[in-house]
Amino acid sequence: MVTAQRLPPSLTPLDAALAAVLRDVGSVQPIALPPADALRCIAAEMPALRAYPPHDIAVSDGWAMRANDLVGASSYAPLPLAEPPVWVAAGAAMPDGTDCVVDADAVDTSGPLPQVLAEAIPGQGVRRAGSDIAVGRTVIAAGEPLLPRGLLLARAAGLRMLRVRWPRLRIVNIANGELTAQLIADTARLAGAEVVGIEAAPDVTTIANALDTDGCDLIITIGGTGVGHTDATVNALASRGTLIAHGIALQPGRTTAVGRIHTTPVVALPGAPDQAFAAWWAIALPVLDRLSGRRARKTLALPLERKIASGVGIAEVVLLTREQGTQQDSWAALSTGDLSLDAIARAEALLIVPGAAEGFAAGTIVDAYMLRE
Repeated sequence: MVTAQRLPPSLTPLDAALAAVLRDVGSVQPIALPPADALRCIAAEMPALRAYPPHDIAVSDGWAMRANDLVGASSYAPLPLAEPPVWVAAGAAMPDGTDCVVDADAVDTSGPLPQVLAEAIPGQGVRRAGSDIAVGRTVIAAGEPLLPRGLLLARAAGLRMLRVRWPRLRIVNIANGELTAQLIADTARLAGAEVVGIEAAPDVTTIANALDTDGCDLIITIGGTGVGHTDATVNALASRGTLIAHGIALQPGRTTAVGRIHTTPVVALPGAPDQAFAAWWAIALPVLDRLSGRRARKTLALPLERKIASGVGIAEVVLLTREQGTQQDSWAALSTGDLSLDAIARAEALLIVPGAAEGFAAGTIVDAYMLRE
C-alpha cells in the first residue's frame, strides 16, 4: 500500500527545481492556424508581407488630380480644366497620373468648363502604396504573442494561415479545486496554450491514470500535493514517471512538486489559489514559455516605495502596484508571501525575491514582471 507523500525535511531551491524541470525542454513544432484562432498564440517565423495598400488610394471622397497642374488656382483666379476631373470615393484606387484628392467644393462644375478653385500638394488626400505595411515587413517577430493589432496586419495582408507555436497543456483538477483550476486554465490560455481540463478523484490510481501524456506537451495538476491523507498527487506522479522535487523553497507554494513522465514535464500545483498562482509564475509559466518559444516577458524597473523583508532560504512572491510620484513612479507592495485574492486581482506586477536575499531596501530599483498587457 502506498502512503501519502510527506514534505521532505529540506526544501529544493527554486532555481534548482526550475532548472531541473526545464532540462531538455524545447519549443514545440509550429502549426498553421487561421487568424481567428491565433489570438494569444506565440508567433513562429512569419513570411515577409507585400506592401499594403498595394497602390495609392483615396483617403476621402473628392476629385483625383495632379498637384502640379493646380499651381496658382484660387477662388480669385479659377483654373479652367480642359477635361472633367475623375471623382473618387474613399478607399478607391487613384487613377493613373493623379497624386492628390481635392474636396468637392474646390471644383466648380456649374459652367461649360470645370474650374479648380484651390491648389493642392502631392499626396493630399491620398494614402500611399505601402504606407500601412511596408514591403518585406513581417506580421510580428517570432516569439511574440499575437495580439489584435498583429492580427490586423495579417488580415490586411490577406494571410489566411499563420505559423504559431501552441503548446498543448493538460490540467488535472484533483479534489474539486474548481476555483484554482479555472484560474490556472484562464491564465494558461492567455499565455498562448491550448488547454484541456479533466477531473480526477484524490487517489493514487485515478490520478496516475489521468497523467496521460498522449497529445500533451505539459501536464499541470491542481491539488493533492500536501501531507494530508488524501494528498496522493505526488505518489501518483512518482508511480508514472520521475519525481524531480517535492517541496520547493517558495512562499507561497512550498508543497509544489515537479517531475517528468517520459519527456513531458509535470508541475503539480497546490490547491489553494494563492499558492498555485505563485508556483505557476515561478515554475509552470517558464516551462510553458520554453515550449512556446516565447521571448522574455515584459518587465518594468522602478524603485521600491518601501522596504520588502524576506526570509533567507525561501524565494518569496511579492505582488506590486504602481504608485505615481511627482518625479518618478515607484513600486508599492500589495502583498508578500501571503497573497489574498484581492491582491492577486489588483496587482500590476509580480516580483520574486531570490532565496539568497533578505529582501530589498526602500529605493532599490527592482525589475518586476508585468501582470497586465
